[in-house]
Amino acid sequence: MSGSIWFIMPNQTKYIFVTGGVLSGLGKGITVSSIGRILKEYGIKVTAIKIDPYINWDAGTMNPFQHGEVFVLEDGGEVDLDFGNYERFLDENLTSDHSITTGKVFYRVIEKERKGCYLGQTVQIIPHVTNEIKSLIRNVAENTRADVVLIEIGGTVGDIESMPFLEAARQMFIEEGPENVMFIHVTLVPQLSSTKELKTKPTQHSVKELRAAGIQPDMIICRSPIPLDKEHVEKIALYSNVPKKAVISAPDVENTYEVPLLLESQGVGEYIIRRLSLSPKKIPDFSSWKDFCERLKGPNGSVRIAIVGKYAKLKDAYLSVIEALKHAGAALGIRVCYEVLSSEKITRNNVENILREFDGIIVPGGFGQRGVEGKIEVIRYARENNVPFLGICFGFQLTVIEYARNVVGLKDAHSTEIDPNTPHPVIDLMEEQKRIEKYGGTMRLGGQKIIIKEGTLAYRLYGTKEIVERHRHRYEVNSRYIDLLESHGLIFSGTDESGERMEILELPDRAYFIASQFHPEFKSRPMKPAPLFYGLVKAAFERKQSSI
Repeated sequence: MSGSIWFIMPNQTKYIFVTGGVLSGLGKGITVSSIGRILKEYGIKVTAIKIDPYINWDAGTMNPFQHGEVFVLEDGGEVDLDFGNYERFLDENLTSDHSITTGKVFYRVIEKERKGCYLGQTVQIIPHVTNEIKSLIRNVAENTRADVVLIEIGGTVGDIESMPFLEAARQMFIEEGPENVMFIHVTLVPQLSSTKELKTKPTQHSVKELRAAGIQPDMIICRSPIPLDKEHVEKIALYSNVPKKAVISAPDVENTYEVPLLLESQGVGEYIIRRLSLSPKKIPDFSSWKDFCERLKGPNGSVRIAIVGKYAKLKDAYLSVIEALKHAGAALGIRVCYEVLSSEKITRNNVENILREFDGIIVPGGFGQRGVEGKIEVIRYARENNVPFLGICFGFQLTVIEYARNVVGLKDAHSTEIDPNTPHPVIDLMEEQKRIEKYGGTMRLGGQKIIIKEGTLAYRLYGTKEIVERHRHRYEVNSRYIDLLESHGLIFSGTDESGERMEILELPDRAYFIASQFHPEFKSRPMKPAPLFYGLVKAAFERKQSSI
C-alpha cells in the first residue's frame, strides 16, 4: 500500500487462513494439520481453529452419515472430525473455543442485541457478525499465545454460508497487516479418465471466486491424483497471480501422515516463514516423523482387524478408531489392515463365516437400535472363540448385555435405551440424565478421571492407577447388577472416582478381551498410541503368529 508503513510488533500473532475451492472433501483439515506439524518442527508455537458454516451450535447432534464422526475434546466439546487430525498431528489438546460455527456467532450477536450492547444500531452481517467472528479468532490467539493461528474455513469458496467468514478474514488482513496474515487456498486439479490429462481450469475459476471475495491467495495447494508437472505449475501461477514456488503439488498419498513430508519437500515451511517474517527457534528435524511413516508400512508383519458398526458405508464415522489402530501398529511395526463391517448383516448363523479370517475385533461407539443384535453376536463370537476383542462405549455396554444373557443367564437382559421394558436393565440411563430435556451438549462428555485396579490387564496396559479419558454417553452399567456379573467371572477393572460408575471391563481367562465406557481413540497420537489399541494389535499379531 503506497505511502503506508506496517510496524511489526515483537511476537505478534500471525494468522493463516486456509480455504477450499471446487468441491468439499479435498483435505483442508489434513493440510492445516500438516502445515501445523511443519511449523512445529521449526520450533514455532501453533494452534488451529476450525470454522464450520453450519447453523448448528456444534457437531454433537449430527448424524455421522452426514458429517463423519463427532470428535470429543478434553473439555467436553463435540466438534468436527478435523479436530482429531489437528490434535493428532500437533500432539496438543484443543478446546471448544477453537470451534467456531455460524450458530455460535449468531447466538452471540443476538444475545448482545437483546442486552442492548449495540446501542440502538441496526444489527447487520457487516460489521456486527464479522466483528464477532474476528473477536472469536483473536480470543483463541490471546488465550493460547500461539505464534501462528491456523484457521480452516469449512465449505467451499462461493458458498453463501461461508461469505461472512471470508469477509472477516479479508478484514483481518487489513487490520493485522499483510505481514501478519496469509491465505492458503486448497483446490482441485482433476485428471480426465480418457486422456489422463490434468486440467487446471477448475483451480483458475476457484481462485477467481476467492479474489471476487477480496482475497488474493499467497499459496495454492493443488490436490490431484498425480504430481503436477512444470507446465501445470507455471500455468496455475500465471493465472492465479502467485509465485511458482507457491504452487504446491499435493497428489494422492497412501497415508495422510506422509503429507507433512510431501509439503516440506517443496519448501512450504520455508516459504511460510519468509512470507510471515517468522523466527524459527530450531532447525527442523523430521526424522521421527519419517520413522513413524516407515513403521506404518509394517516391517514386522500385518494383522486384520474387523470394526463392526452400523455406519459401514462411511469410514469417516470411525476415523479416530482407524487412526488409533495405525498408531498402535506403527509402535509395533505391524501393518494394520482393517475392514468396517455392517452389524445389520450379522446373525448367529453367519457370524463365524464373516469373522473367521480376522485376527482381532472392535465394536465401537454408537447409538440406537439398528444393528444391535448383530454386534451382540460379534461379541459372543469373540468371547467364545478367544479372538482379541475391544469394545468402546456402546460396545462396552453391549458386552455387558452379551455376558448377562449368555453367561449369567439373564436371557432378556438389555439396555433401557433399546428396550425400556426389559426385565433385566443391566444398562440404564444415568440418574442425572433423567432430568435433562435438551439433547445438545448434555451427555457425560470430555475428560473424566478413572481409577484402575492393580493386577488387572488394564493396569498392565496403562501402567498407572489413575488415568483421564474422554467420554460421550448417557447410559451406564446398572449398579444393581454389578455383583451378579462379577460373581460369574466378569471383572470391572476401572471405575470413576466414586467407585460407582463402571469404566473398564475385562475377562482374565481370555487372550485379550477388554472394553471401556470411554473413547480411548480420541487421545491416541502417532507417537503415543492408546494403550487399549496397542494391546489389541499386539494380541491379534500374537494370535496370528501362533496359528502359522
